[in-house]
Amino acid sequence: MGEICQDVEAIFQLLLSELRLATHASEQTCVAVAERLAKEVLRICAESKRIQASGDTESWGLTLAKHRLQQCVHYFKLGEKGGLTDLASTLSAVVYRYITPPQTPSNYQARLPLIADFLQGFYVEALNAFRRENQMAQTYTPRTQLEIAEYLAFTERYAKRRIPLPGHRTQQLIILRAQTFSQQQPVETPVDIEQATEGMNGEGESAWNAASMQQVREQMVAQEAEPAEDTLRQTVISELVDYLDKHNQSDCADYFVLRLQDLPASEIEAIMGLTARQRDYLQQRFRYHLIRFALSHRWELVHQWLEADLEHNLGLTSQQWQTFLARLTPQQRQLLDLKQQKYPDEKIAQTLGCTLNQLQKLWFKLLELAWEMRNLGNL
Repeated sequence: MGEICQDVEAIFQLLLSELRLATHASEQTCVAVAERLAKEVLRICAESKRIQASGDTESWGLTLAKHRLQQCVHYFKLGEKGGLTDLASTLSAVVYRYITPPQTPSNYQARLPLIADFLQGFYVEALNAFRRENQMAQTYTPRTQLEIAEYLAFTERYAKRRIPLPGHRTQQLIILRAQTFSQQQPVETPVDIEQATEGMNGEGESAWNAASMQQVREQMVAQEAEPAEDTLRQTVISELVDYLDKHNQSDCADYFVLRLQDLPASEIEAIMGLTARQRDYLQQRFRYHLIRFALSHRWELVHQWLEADLEHNLGLTSQQWQTFLARLTPQQRQLLDLKQQKYPDEKIAQTLGCTLNQLQKLWFKLLELAWEMRNLGNL
């Protein structure tokens, strides 16, 4: 217990010292904020099984404290108005795809007032949580610039808390709140994956050139899709978003959804709080994951949706199919035959004498070749 108290005291002194240097707040306010942050860090270290199992709670405590200090100073430097704007931008990007207007097109302008209403309610919830977790009076309201910065930083962390779900999954708390907020509203359907990727015909992406993206676009924006086709399209969208989330690419998922709304780059940058250069980097990262999803991770789903699965000769015409087969190596031809016979990947890998990872790479290359040949015929 004495060791824990020493750790808390060291963290408190660190926070107090840095708050004095970084802000012009009064001594009383700096002490109060430093005490609350230090207690929060102690609680997390005590409750986290991972931190306790690490055997290095002191290091974890310092890391958590520095992170909270950095957040607090960040919002302090922005000021009350700038801090609120920055927080709203951050949280809006997280919940954007979960807020759907009722009986109206799911475009950017239609969502703005709903997002604003949702966030106002969430700010109240966060303030109540802040009071509760710090054992403060229900009448407490942050008033000084440092107190406001502390509350804004807490609200961002509170929003991003991971809540355990069935199946060993977790989700950010604010997303669960947004889903509840929108659960009675219709699911959005207008999508345009071509514009989401802003054209993927650069070097090294020959399999995903303008023609292939045009095929995807035509499938996505079909106005009179049959119910089964519409369901499949929504499944593709949903699984791509889930894929990005599971690979810790939530910013890519947010970018994808915003691009589906046909927003200009400047508005996306404003919503996500990015510079033009940062958005460009994010776009390149999204392109990479989209290709992995479509040609590797869920190739069956995507190709079925595009009517380019194995049952349809990968979408090739009879002449293209014969040319395609002639260009395959013996190993690729054997792989294709086994896939057509619906052998499991484990059996195919064993037959070909390769690992599952090597098998996936071989199949990826084969699908790339089919995309190239199919799209040559569409040019």
